[in-house]
Amino acid sequence: MDLGLTDRVYVLTGASRGLGFATAQALVADGARVVISSRDETKVTDAVATLGGPDRAVGVTGDLAEPELAQRLVDLARERFGRLDGALISVGGPPPGTAAQATDEQWRNAFETIFLGMARAARTVAAALSDGGAIGLVLSTSVRSPIAGLGISNGLRPGLAGMAKDMADEYGPRGVRVISLLPGRILTDRNRELFGAAPDPEAARAQAEAGIPLRRIGDPAEFGRVAAFALSPAASYLTGISLPVDGGALRPL
Repeated sequence: MDLGLTDRVYVLTGASRGLGFATAQALVADGARVVISSRDETKVTDAVATLGGPDRAVGVTGDLAEPELAQRLVDLARERFGRLDGALISVGGPPPGTAAQATDEQWRNAFETIFLGMARAARTVAAALSDGGAIGLVLSTSVRSPIAGLGISNGLRPGLAGMAKDMADEYGPRGVRVISLLPGRILTDRNRELFGAAPDPEAARAQAEAGIPLRRIGDPAEFGRVAAFALSPAASYLTGISLPVDGGALRPL
C-alpha cells in the first residue's frame, strides 16, 4: 500500500533514538523528509547520518521544555524542505517511583517538559499545518491503565490524551488530525533501564512478557511503522483516537 508519504515533511521530537527515531526511519523509508530533535548533539548528528544525511533529514539539539524549540523546528522544516505536513511529538519518561514518593520538583520538571512541552509543540505545529496535516503524541498505555512504579507518568499521560482529543475537535474542521499513540512494552533504552532497575532483570522481563498476549516485548520498528501510517495520508480519516501499540496487553475494549 502506498502511504502517500513521498516528499512529505515531518518534525519529530525526542527522535535521535527509540520510538521517535524508529518512526523517522519508517517515514524516510517511504519517501518522507524529517526534521528531528533531541537533547544530545552527538546522537542527533549520528541519527541524521543514519537517516540518509541532509537530503532526507536535518537535526536540532534542544529540549521540549525550551519554549522556542517547537517554532525552531517548524521554521527549519519550511526553510530546508519548503513545507510541513505533520509531527510526532515524543519526550523521555519521568523518573520512576510512585506518585506519593515524587517530590514537588520532580512533578514540576515533568510537567514543564512532558505536559507543557508537548502541548506547546502540538499547538505550534498545528498553527503551521493546512488540510491533510497530522500530529501524533507518543504517550503510554498508562493513559488507560496505570503502570506500577511510574506515578508521574500515570498522572500526566491521561491528561495529555484528553488534551489531544480536545485539539482533534478544534483542528478537525481545518483538516488537521491529532492522534495519541500508546506504546506498551517496547525494547527502548527506557524499558531496558526499567528492567535493569529490578532486583532480577530477567525475571522482570519474563513477567512483563507473560502479560502480553503476543508473549514478547515489542521492537521499536513495530511502533515506528504504526506511527508512520497514522501520520500518513493513508490514515486520513483517523483523528481523536488513542491507539495502543502494545501486543494486546491492554484489557479494556
